[in-house]
Amino acid sequence: MNNPRTMESTSQVMKHSTKEEGVHTNLWADILSLIKIGIINSNLMTTFAGFWLALHFTGLNFFNYWQEFLLVMVGTGLVIAGGCIINNYYDRDIDQVMSRTQNRPTVTGSIALKHILLMGIGTTAIGIILVSLTSLVAGLISAFGWFVYVVLYTMWSKRKYTINTVVGSFSGAVPPLIGWAAIDPSLQHPVAWGLFFIMFIWQTPHFLALAMKKTEEYREAGIPMLPVVHGFSITKRQIIIYVACLLPLPFYLHSLGTIFLIVASLLTIGWFAIGVAGFFMKNELKWATWMFVYSLNYLTILFVAMVVATLPNPF
Repeated sequence: MNNPRTMESTSQVMKHSTKEEGVHTNLWADILSLIKIGIINSNLMTTFAGFWLALHFTGLNFFNYWQEFLLVMVGTGLVIAGGCIINNYYDRDIDQVMSRTQNRPTVTGSIALKHILLMGIGTTAIGIILVSLTSLVAGLISAFGWFVYVVLYTMWSKRKYTINTVVGSFSGAVPPLIGWAAIDPSLQHPVAWGLFFIMFIWQTPHFLALAMKKTEEYREAGIPMLPVVHGFSITKRQIIIYVACLLPLPFYLHSLGTIFLIVASLLTIGWFAIGVAGFFMKNELKWATWMFVYSLNYLTILFVAMVVATLPNPF
């Protein structure tokens, strides 16, 4: 027969263990929220593409540069994480207004603000040091991207000007340059800058589509996003103009081959076609969702295609 005291003790241990697991799970979720893991993943994809293509065009072997690969990927991830953490720290007053940001630890208080600030500064510093170990140019570019995102975007333009999206685009466009500079600090190859301009232009239609979806939240938070200040019609025109600017850019990457050019061109034409369709749709928020989702798939497929196009021929 079971001893009641033993059963009660076992139950208490199980409850305590479950509570600890819950705390650890919540802490991990809070950290992922702070560092904006989705942003890190997408930027590391473009960092890798820059690194990989630099190896390809300089005729170097990946396995001889695995240390640089680890340094630039981990370092860039930490720099981005540091910028996102400080962005959350600075924006804690407006994050409590928007539904998609209300559960961040800077709002809920689940992590002390002083710890969050130290975490942001620490991860940034370590990240820049790691990237700089690959090349000084790569380290400087990562520091520039962080400065644009934290200072010029978060602290200056985000709350004042509708061009905040364009300002922030500079920081989102540098990860492929960081990856490239880890191998080739001269950055003289036109493909390196082709990657930069693709990323720079891609971000505005991507984030304006998101801003259309979240217009009321941005309005309530007092953030002067383009659809908040000037409405949907002008925003849609801006989106289609930026997508149109992407149409010729894949041809700057013609050295990646004909198949890549066809894939890249079809992707951009498809995005442009959906953009034009927006002028004939009554449900503008549905169109904005289409544009936002397509932009994510566009970026993923395009950069994966770049890597696939430069894989060694196994035959």
